[in-house]
Amino acid sequence: MTDDPITTDVLVIGSGIAGLAAALSAAREGDDVTLATKATRPEGSSSWWAQGGIAVSRDTPEEFKEDIMAASDGTADPDAVDVLVENANGAVEDVLLDTLDIDFDHNGSDHDFTREAAHSEDRILHVDASTGKHIHVPFLNYIDDHDSVEILDDTAALELIRHEGRVHGAMLESDGAVDPYFAGSVVLATGGIGDLYPRTTNPDNTTGDGIGMAALAGADVEGMEYVQFHPTACVLEGNSGSAEVAFLVSEAVRGEGGLLRNGKGERFMPDYHADAELAPRDVVARAVKAEREATGEVTLDVSPLNFVEEFPDLADNCEEYGIDWTDGIPVAPAEHFLCGGISVDDRGRTTLDRLYAVGECSRTGVHGANRLASTSLLEGLVWGLRAGEDAAGAEPEPIEAPELLERDPDLPDRFARDKFQRLTRVMDENVGVERDPADLQRAMAVLRRLKGEVDAYVRTRTSRSLYELRHASVTALLIARHAAENEESVGTHNLVDASEEPPESTAD
Repeated sequence: MTDDPITTDVLVIGSGIAGLAAALSAAREGDDVTLATKATRPEGSSSWWAQGGIAVSRDTPEEFKEDIMAASDGTADPDAVDVLVENANGAVEDVLLDTLDIDFDHNGSDHDFTREAAHSEDRILHVDASTGKHIHVPFLNYIDDHDSVEILDDTAALELIRHEGRVHGAMLESDGAVDPYFAGSVVLATGGIGDLYPRTTNPDNTTGDGIGMAALAGADVEGMEYVQFHPTACVLEGNSGSAEVAFLVSEAVRGEGGLLRNGKGERFMPDYHADAELAPRDVVARAVKAEREATGEVTLDVSPLNFVEEFPDLADNCEEYGIDWTDGIPVAPAEHFLCGGISVDDRGRTTLDRLYAVGECSRTGVHGANRLASTSLLEGLVWGLRAGEDAAGAEPEPIEAPELLERDPDLPDRFARDKFQRLTRVMDENVGVERDPADLQRAMAVLRRLKGEVDAYVRTRTSRSLYELRHASVTALLIARHAAENEESVGTHNLVDASEEPPESTAD
C-alpha cells in the first residue's frame, strides 16, 4: 500500500448512467471526482446493454406516475415517484440533449416516442433498440474528458472504510494491488446482481458489490425480494441442455406488435392478462415460464411488424446466432433488474453518513415490487444528478484503513467459480420467477453455509474474485431472507406451493 493517503472529494464506484450522472453533478459543483469501475469500457456497464429507451414525462407527469404506481402493484413510494416524474424532462434535456447531444430517433421534426409494456401512452425516447450504448458511450467519453474527473478502469471496490457510522472511503483493487482511497463522500453506483443467476440480461461481473459492501458496513437494505425477470431473453440450448441467454429482445418489439406463441404455435397472453403482450413484466414472465413448461418452448412472433427496418440491431443479433427470426425468436425469462437495494432518500443518501447509492444498487422507492419498462435509465440519471450535487462539498478525512491480509496460500483457480456455480444453482432453483416457502428456507440454509465459508477465507486472503463472491453471497442471502419474510405475493415476488400440480397451458 502507498505511504501517503490517496484522497478525492467524491469517490464514485460504478460507471453506468447513474455513476456518470453523479460524477458530472459533483464536478459541476467544483469537486474533484474519482470514478472507479470494474468495467472495461464500454460493454462492462449495464447501462450500455439497455435496449428499449428512456421514459420521460412529456406533458403528462400525472399519467406517468399512475403507470409507475400500477406497474408496481401499488407498492411504489408516491413521493419518490413524484421526484422522478417531476425531474424527468429537465434531466433528460439538460444531460442527454443539451450536454451530450444524443441523437434520439425522430419522426419528422419531433422525437419518435414509443410505448412499452404497461405504459398508457408513447413517452419513450430511443435509438433503434440499442439506446443504452448510444447514451453510455458519449456520456463516458464526456466524463473521461472532464478536467475534474479521473476514471480508474478495471478497478474493484473490495470494502468500505467506515468508522462510527460514517464512510470515509473504500479499499480499491487494481491489477492485484489494494489501496485505500479516502473521500469526502462515496457514491455507490455498482449496478445489478445478474451473476447471482444462471440466466441474466446483465453483463458479466454484476455481483451485487455495492449492496454487499453497504450491508456489511451497516447500511439499511430494503425490498431485496423484488427481483425482476425479463420475459423475453432470446435463449439457445446450451451444451448442458439448459437455455442460455443469447441477447435481450426489447419490450419495444412487443410494443410494436410482436406476439408470444407457445410450442403449439398458439398465442397465449390474452388468456393471462387483458393487456396481453403488454401486461406488466412479472405477469408476462410467469406466463412465458408456464407455457415453456407446458408446451416445450415459447417464441416471439415478429411477423406482424417490419422487423429488419424497425429493429436492425436485433435482426443482426439473430443473424449472428443463426436464428431465423421468420420462424419466431426463442425466448425465456432471465434475471433482469433488482427493484430493491440500499435504502436511500430523495438525494440518494443512505443510512450511513457520507455514503450515497444510486442506480440499480439503490432502493429509491420508485419501482416498489415491479419496475415499469424504460424507467431504470431515467431513475439512474435523476438520482445520480441529485446525489452528486448533495455529495459535493465534503472534505476527505483519512483514518486508519482496514488491513486486508494476504498470509495464506492462494486459492485454487476454480474455487470462486465453483462456489459461484453453487450459488447460482440455489438461486435459480429456489429464488427465481416463482418461490416456494419451503424452498426459500432451504436456500437460506445453503447460502448461510456458503457465506460462512467465504468469510473464513477472506480473513486471510485478498483477491477480487474472493471479495466478489463475498458480496454475492451476502446479496443472495438478503434476497432469500427478504423473500422468506414476505408472505404476500406482489409484483415480482410470487409465492407458490410446490406440492400442487404445475399449471397447465391456458391457451386453447
